[in-house]
Amino acid sequence: MSCKVIITRDHEGRRLDRTIRSIWPALPLSAIMRALRKGELRLDAARVREAGTRIHAGQELYVPWEEPGTEARTARPRGTVPVLWRGENAAVIDKPADLLVQPDVKDGDSVITRIWGMFGSGGLGFAPAAVHRLDRNTTGVMVVALSGEALRGLEYLFRERLVTKRYLAVVVGKLPKKGLVDVPLFKDERNNIVRAGSGQTARTRYERLDAPPGGGRFTGGGPLGGGGLALASIELLTGRTHQARVHMAHIGHPVLGDRKYGNIEANRLWRERVKRPMLHAFELGFSSELSGVLRDLAGKTFRASLPDDMAALVGVEYNRIFPQKEA
Repeated sequence: MSCKVIITRDHEGRRLDRTIRSIWPALPLSAIMRALRKGELRLDAARVREAGTRIHAGQELYVPWEEPGTEARTARPRGTVPVLWRGENAAVIDKPADLLVQPDVKDGDSVITRIWGMFGSGGLGFAPAAVHRLDRNTTGVMVVALSGEALRGLEYLFRERLVTKRYLAVVVGKLPKKGLVDVPLFKDERNNIVRAGSGQTARTRYERLDAPPGGGRFTGGGPLGGGGLALASIELLTGRTHQARVHMAHIGHPVLGDRKYGNIEANRLWRERVKRPMLHAFELGFSSELSGVLRDLAGKTFRASLPDDMAALVGVEYNRIFPQKEA
């Protein structure tokens, strides 16, 4: 079974793999890569084997799958994700824990397939697309593009580091009041792990939150050599895979509950209350200089309240201090 689609203006200049995932949002990446290896994808008359091939409006794309929209008629109903804001060209959502951003198997559950069900798949044109990624068990704010022009604009903002990304994390040990981690990161694709000390430039700013505005105090300390736990505000100045988790672990203050990069003793002591990394994408802010299809995002800052497990660990005061907000 195969079909042909005509590339629309929404996808002008995009990578082939990202275009395919927009038109067929339920298709796992593994299926795309397999088709590329086998030479089953064609642009016009030529076979294409590179995922990063740039495509252009008017080209004919041949794929070994059913026509777009077939999945919408046959897929099982999915859940939803909380929507913090929706405009004409973008939406901001609050990602729950234990949910991938993209499906890893055919018809798999994910943020993007839920959004597809909520907003529509786009058919032969453009389906809602994730602009950035959060790990499966990281919660919080994400922006989704609803048009091709908005996607290109948002990708530019993230690539040029023109978006403010702030996280909240419960980390192990007596964290200094503030600091900057400027350590390159290398992603070991084979072992699916990120290592500090070489690779791409990566910069993370952090601050310990002892007495945030509005009152309250974090009381989640524990019997870890007197160091206990700390609540950290983490700002990513670059956008590398697992950056917050690896950088905090590198300076000796890993995220509580992180089994890949974390503190084994701390995770064991808190295992009854902590089932995942205590990391939450709290805030996403946009420049006031935006125009065009992104003008309704100009100057806006979106916040997502702490999920229940982090709120219980940190204390309810913090949900009053950091409410779900769009300013």
